[in-house]
Amino acid sequence: MHGLAFFLFLIIVALTLVITYYASKRTKTTSEFYTADSSLTGWQNGLAIAGDYMSAASFLGIAGMIALAGFDGFFYSIGFLVAYLVVLYIVAEPLRNLGKYTMADMIAARFDDKKVRGVAALNTIAISIFYMIAQLVGAGGLIKLLLGLDYVYSVLTVGILMTVYVVFGGMTATSWVQIVKAVLLMVGTFIISIIVFAKFDFSIAKMFHEMKTATPLGEAFLNPGNKFKDPLDTISLNLALVLGTAGLPHILIRFFTVKDAPTARKSVVYATWIIGLFYVMTIFLGFGAAAFVGYDKIVAANPAGNMAAPLLAEALGGDFLFAFVSAVAFATILAVVAGLVLSAASAFAHDFYSHILRRGQATEKEQMLAARWASVGVSVLSILLALFAQKMNVAFLVSLAFAVAASANLPTIVFTIFWRRFNTTGAITGMLVGLISALVLVFFSPNVWSPQPGAAIFVGEPLFKLANPGIISIPLGFIGAIVGTLVSSKKSDEKKYTEIVVKANTGIGRV
Repeated sequence: MHGLAFFLFLIIVALTLVITYYASKRTKTTSEFYTADSSLTGWQNGLAIAGDYMSAASFLGIAGMIALAGFDGFFYSIGFLVAYLVVLYIVAEPLRNLGKYTMADMIAARFDDKKVRGVAALNTIAISIFYMIAQLVGAGGLIKLLLGLDYVYSVLTVGILMTVYVVFGGMTATSWVQIVKAVLLMVGTFIISIIVFAKFDFSIAKMFHEMKTATPLGEAFLNPGNKFKDPLDTISLNLALVLGTAGLPHILIRFFTVKDAPTARKSVVYATWIIGLFYVMTIFLGFGAAAFVGYDKIVAANPAGNMAAPLLAEALGGDFLFAFVSAVAFATILAVVAGLVLSAASAFAHDFYSHILRRGQATEKEQMLAARWASVGVSVLSILLALFAQKMNVAFLVSLAFAVAASANLPTIVFTIFWRRFNTTGAITGMLVGLISALVLVFFSPNVWSPQPGAAIFVGEPLFKLANPGIISIPLGFIGAIVGTLVSSKKSDEKKYTEIVVKANTGIGRV
C-alpha cells in the first residue's frame, strides 16, 4: 500500500464530502437537485463540463492506449475534441431553449407523447450505465494498484461514494466536485507534460525521433494501424467519437445548469479550450509512459494500459507525484460517475416516474425520493456490470458508449430541431432502432466474444467483426427515424414545429 497516495485519497474524499454536505443544504427542490437551479455561470459550467468530460477514459485510457498502440491511441484524443464542435453548433442552444431538466424535455417540447418521453428516458439510463462501467473499471484498477485492495472492493468503494454525492448533494455537489476535479486534473497533467517535454530537451522533433526506437513497435509506433487493422473499424470509431458527445445524457443535462442559451454557448467555448489543451497533453502522457515506463511494466500493471499515467508519474517524480496523480485520477472518476448517476436518476424520476407513472401529478417530495432511490438502483446495476469488464481498456469502453449515444439520441435530437415532417413515430423508431442495434452489435462483437480465453467476456467467435458498431448503428438510427416518419399515418404539427424553431433559436417562450 502507498501510504502517501492513501493519504491524498482521503483528502480528496474529505473535500468532496464537505462539498456534498454544503450542497445538501441548498438542495431542497427538484430544480436544485436536477440543475442546481440553473445558477452556474458560463466559466463555472465550462469547467464542470470539462470535469465531466475528461473522464477515466481520457486520463487513464488514452494515455495507456497511446503508450501501447502509438498513433492509433491518439484517435481518441482527436475524436473527443472535435465532438465539441457538433455540440457547439447544433445542440447546445436549442437544447437549453427547449428543455428544462432532461433531454426528454427537449423532445417532449415538440412531441408531448408519453411513449416518446419514456423511450428517451430508457436511452438516457442505458447510455449512462454503459459509460459508468468504464469509469468503475478505471477506478477498480487504480485503487487495486495503489492500495492493494481487491478489484471488487475497489469498485464498491467508488460506487458507494458516487451514490452519496448524488443522493445528498444533487447537481450542485456534482458540479462543484467536477470543477475541483477539472482544476486538479489540468494541474497534474501539465506538470507531467512539462517534465516529459524537458526529458526531450523541449524539442518536438527530438521527441518524435526518439519514439521511433523507444517501444517494441519501433518506427510503426508513429504510424496508424497498430491497433485498428481494419479501416472500417477506424472509421466506425471516429464516427462514434465525433457524433457521440452530442447524445451523451450527462453532458446534455449540463446545459440546464445555466440561466440561458447564450450562457450555455459560452460554457461550451470555455469547455472546448480546456478540453483541447488537455488532449494535446495526452501526447506527452502516452509518449512519456512508452519511453520512461516501458511496455512490459505498463502491461504488467494492467493489460489494457489503464495505469500508464500513474506509473509515468512515479517514474518521473517519485512517490509524491505518483500519489498526487493517482489521487487526481480518483477524483476524476468520482466526478464523472456522479454526473452519470445524476443523469440516469433524473431521467427515471422526472421523465418516467413523474410524467408517465404519476401523469405529472407527483409532488416535489415524491420526485426527490424517486430520484434518490433511482440513484441507488443505477449505482448497484453499474457496479455489477463493471465486475465483468475488468480487463478492458477504459477509453475503448467509453467509445462504445459514444456509439450507443450517437445511434440512439443524436438522430432524434437533430430531426426534432431541423425536420418539419418529423413525427412521434419517427422519434420512437429512431431512438429504439439506434439503441437496440448498437447494443446488439456490441454484444456480438469482439469486445464480448473472443476465441482466446480471457481476452473477452465470453469464449467464442464474434458474429460482428468490428470492435465499434458506430458505422452500422449510427446510420440505422437515422434511417429508423426517417422510415418511421414516412410510413406513419400521423401528420407533423406544422404550427408546433414553427413554434419549436422560434423557441430553439431565440429562447422566446422558454420555460
